[in-house]
Amino acid sequence: MSPAHPFPHRLAALRAALSENGLDGLLVPHSDEYLGEYTPACAERLAWLTGFTGSAGSAVVLATKAAVFSDGRYTTQMAQEVDASCWECQHSLNTPPASWLAANATPGSRIGYDPRIMSQSALAPFLSLPGLTLVPTAHNLIDTLWADRPSLPDAPAFIHPLDYAGEASLNKRAAIAAELSRIGQDAAVLSDSASIAWLLNIRGADIPCTPVILAFAVIHADATLDLFVSEAKIPPAVQAWLGPDVRLHAPEHMPAVLSALTARHIGVDPTSNAVWFKQVLETAGATVCPTPDPCLLPKARKNAIEQAGMRAAHLRDGVAVCRFLHWLDTQGQGCTELESVAQLEAFRAEHPLYRGDSFPTISGSGPNGAIIHYRVTAQSDRRLGENEVYLCDSGAQYPDGTTDITRTVWTGPGTPPDALRATFTRVLKGNLTLGHVRFPAGTTGTALDALARYALWQDALDYDHGTGHGVGSFLSVHEGPARIAKAPSAIALEAGMVLSNEPGFYLPGAYGIRLETLVMVRPLQHSQSLRAFLEFETLTLAPFDRRLIDPALLGAEDTSRLNAYHAQILGQIAPLLPQDAQNWLESACAPLNCP
Repeated sequence: MSPAHPFPHRLAALRAALSENGLDGLLVPHSDEYLGEYTPACAERLAWLTGFTGSAGSAVVLATKAAVFSDGRYTTQMAQEVDASCWECQHSLNTPPASWLAANATPGSRIGYDPRIMSQSALAPFLSLPGLTLVPTAHNLIDTLWADRPSLPDAPAFIHPLDYAGEASLNKRAAIAAELSRIGQDAAVLSDSASIAWLLNIRGADIPCTPVILAFAVIHADATLDLFVSEAKIPPAVQAWLGPDVRLHAPEHMPAVLSALTARHIGVDPTSNAVWFKQVLETAGATVCPTPDPCLLPKARKNAIEQAGMRAAHLRDGVAVCRFLHWLDTQGQGCTELESVAQLEAFRAEHPLYRGDSFPTISGSGPNGAIIHYRVTAQSDRRLGENEVYLCDSGAQYPDGTTDITRTVWTGPGTPPDALRATFTRVLKGNLTLGHVRFPAGTTGTALDALARYALWQDALDYDHGTGHGVGSFLSVHEGPARIAKAPSAIALEAGMVLSNEPGFYLPGAYGIRLETLVMVRPLQHSQSLRAFLEFETLTLAPFDRRLIDPALLGAEDTSRLNAYHAQILGQIAPLLPQDAQNWLESACAPLNCP
């Protein structure tokens, strides 16, 4: 990088601040005070310091060494964005930050951390390192250096009506309160903005692509709630909607309210709450109970209204995506990645219920598609060439549901190479196999993950990301606690949960393939088993590119599954399309013959 680049200077300034504060190092997570995956611009401290803009990562700074860490989704992006003369780039699974710190810090070092932006779980691996002292800082050292730091978001909250929410906030709070009483807790701290939005049936615009307000809350066993948020963000209509049992407090009053919970048993999620809450409550004489956010599972189990809303949202989104795929195939030759994003957004925006993207569209042509979470910029924007692979991963927010879809297509006009078709087909087989599995109640996503990888594994191929994440209802496109991944999970899949099904394969410098549909867990009907079984209902409605499929490798069973899915798309989407797009869809969904 050029010597004029700001990142080396920022690192030097931070090291000077560490010295002034009697520290030998600093932990820098990506998270903000609310510990969400997505953060407002004012909390992008990791990006400000290192240049790395991924949504998952961290850094460790020492006097003479520094490293940036992220997982397999971002290794390529991290190498492109981070100045290698200042920072080491590490895969967080292969070299966890705590292991790197143990190997590089001088014994006796004092390592600072901001307790307001690190959870107890995130901090735990560092606390056990011998010879090092972890020191909570009174303020965030990066904030003191960030002269042009953006302001806090100030958009007002708005009501999420029962027509979309499906259940009154009072009923939700009563159910949570009953659970708190059952487990012997007097209250629970909520930091997850999506949990608060779900519980109170409100939404906001504090985070790009995620309709939430940034706030903290304490839900009590009597079903009342203390909400810590700027009063200006709660208009009178919203305050009336919340009702008298929701007490509003300015954020700066939170320490005093927490300190009054003396001799109470308070639930603090060690993963989703900052360790600061534990420290303040224990100092006040409260008993901190390390229990999960009580909203996570109820929020993930979509009620009947939310399930119907997700189906409606995916139907209208399928119309927009199919129009886009038709445009791409007939008019989009030679367009740039950004032009493609704009066209897809324009199709979605034609519907009056469109509320924006659910995440920044991943529009990757050729080698850019191999960057798993690639984000196109004016500098990286690339024209779609002929006879290459184009990957588009996008989603939309509607008041009745959130969508997330990835389709990988061939730009033509030539025939795809046989090896590419074989790999695409193996990814497709993984999607179809997982999407049609039946499994006993109590099964976790870990038990299902290998189904999506099996066909790839048979050709010694794999992908370095999870297979499925939860999806919210007009909330975050990434929702816990359930997932489908290699990593162990204790959370069973339950009816009403919506998850992604997205196997892939990425050849760095060449192309990326990902095929993502959203599925909803539902009870298996007419089962002869004595046990309860579940299955997936596919929500996403957009065809897979037939040009990239090897019918012989796909096989009879998966061909039948694909043809049935394409017939469903044709039946539901075609009547809603203009005639030219309808004709294209008929061809795109034509039955595939298995030799």
